[in-house]
Amino acid sequence: MDTFLGFDAILLARMQFAFTVAFHFIVPAFSIGLASYLAVLNALWLRSRDEIWLRLFNYWVKIFAVVFAMGVVSGIVMSYQFGTNWSVFSDLAGPVIGPLMAYEVMTAFFLEAGFLGIMLFGRQKVGDGLHMMATALVAIGTAISATWILSVNSWMHTPQGHIIGENGQFLPADWIAIIFSPSFPYRLAHALTAAYLTTAFVVGGVAAWHLLRGSHDNRGVRRMFSMAMGMAAVVAPLQIYIGDAHGLNTYEHQPVKVMAMEGHFESHPDGAPLILFGIPDQEAGVMRYSIEIPKLSSLILEHDPNAPMAGLDTVPAEEEPPVAVVFWAFRIMVGIGFAMLGVGMWALWARFRGRLYDSPWLLRSAVVMGPSGFVAVTAGWFTTEVGRQPYTIYGLLRTVDSASPLGASAVGMSLIAFICVYFAVFGAGVLYLLRLMAHPPEPGEPEADEVPGPIRTGGMSAAQQEGM
Repeated sequence: MDTFLGFDAILLARMQFAFTVAFHFIVPAFSIGLASYLAVLNALWLRSRDEIWLRLFNYWVKIFAVVFAMGVVSGIVMSYQFGTNWSVFSDLAGPVIGPLMAYEVMTAFFLEAGFLGIMLFGRQKVGDGLHMMATALVAIGTAISATWILSVNSWMHTPQGHIIGENGQFLPADWIAIIFSPSFPYRLAHALTAAYLTTAFVVGGVAAWHLLRGSHDNRGVRRMFSMAMGMAAVVAPLQIYIGDAHGLNTYEHQPVKVMAMEGHFESHPDGAPLILFGIPDQEAGVMRYSIEIPKLSSLILEHDPNAPMAGLDTVPAEEEPPVAVVFWAFRIMVGIGFAMLGVGMWALWARFRGRLYDSPWLLRSAVVMGPSGFVAVTAGWFTTEVGRQPYTIYGLLRTVDSASPLGASAVGMSLIAFICVYFAVFGAGVLYLLRLMAHPPEPGEPEADEVPGPIRTGGMSAAQQEGM
């Protein structure tokens, strides 16, 4: 077998896609929530004319510009892999997924890109009303983008509304059924609330950092922290509820994935335990050193503690996903979700006691939890996608039959190149974002076109024009 550093071409192609999608997925998770946050800030400014809302808008809009650019770049690179590494999948599934991805470009991306410039630089040129409309349309565009992409991905998990042609292609028969596949509503709600939580904890972490560094009198910082923790208190329990509903939907349509998530190698005829932790041994088909709560898994998934539940011992070995990855990724996602809930409730209690801004351990916890949303969405994505294996289109098209006929060395070298370029380019982007976040929002916070550096466009600023 052709290998590169001990890995075959299929595994290398999967690793490359996982690497690039992990980078790309965390960017929309931030930009979706941040675009909506900016729309709220702008609306509050227009309603109250309180300078603090404009200050916060100008502070975060510069960060949004950098994040949006990083998302576009990473998305373009990721999409090319459909042709380079997964050409067979693209050929067979193209009649279904191609139009949906084109709709995403024609509606969401054009909407975002078309009004982004007005949102960034147009307040003084088009007036407050049109600027607010542009800001709202950018926020709507980010949500529409997530809708189309999740529609594509959900169809791959729960395919319906298609027929298979004589040449093996998946051909659309019912577009409504394709777009609104059984898992789509749950996945969309889960992803959007995850994006809002990710943004809330980034905003809260930045605000908490500045509060700890002595910015207690900065009203902008205080409002940032108040809004972020309020959002966490509301959305975190909602996210857990939606996640539970999504899990029940997955149990109905992809039971093998849930077996891997739960770590159930064995069937349980009289009630399955909830395995909190353990070391999956897939080769032996056992969970070693497990810590369990008896019958709780049956209670959660079947609403009956004594309900029988099948395990992976009922599934052929070639149909099993990599259990260790799915098992631990799921626990990381759930653990962070409950930690978010804990911080949100803690902040709610501190607000009730009038100590929201001067509780040092709450502020330190918010700083630590600042990047937690990125970890959670990445872990959730790995749970979903690795749990779908060994299929690209669940139950219909196997991953091994989807890849391009490439040599392992070609895929391996491109993966190494991707890793080097991504860490250089996106590392610089992250450092610049941290630099922007390092100072608190101050009175007279400059707008995007007044900031020197990567945010600037080719045109001259007003100050430059006046100096000519």
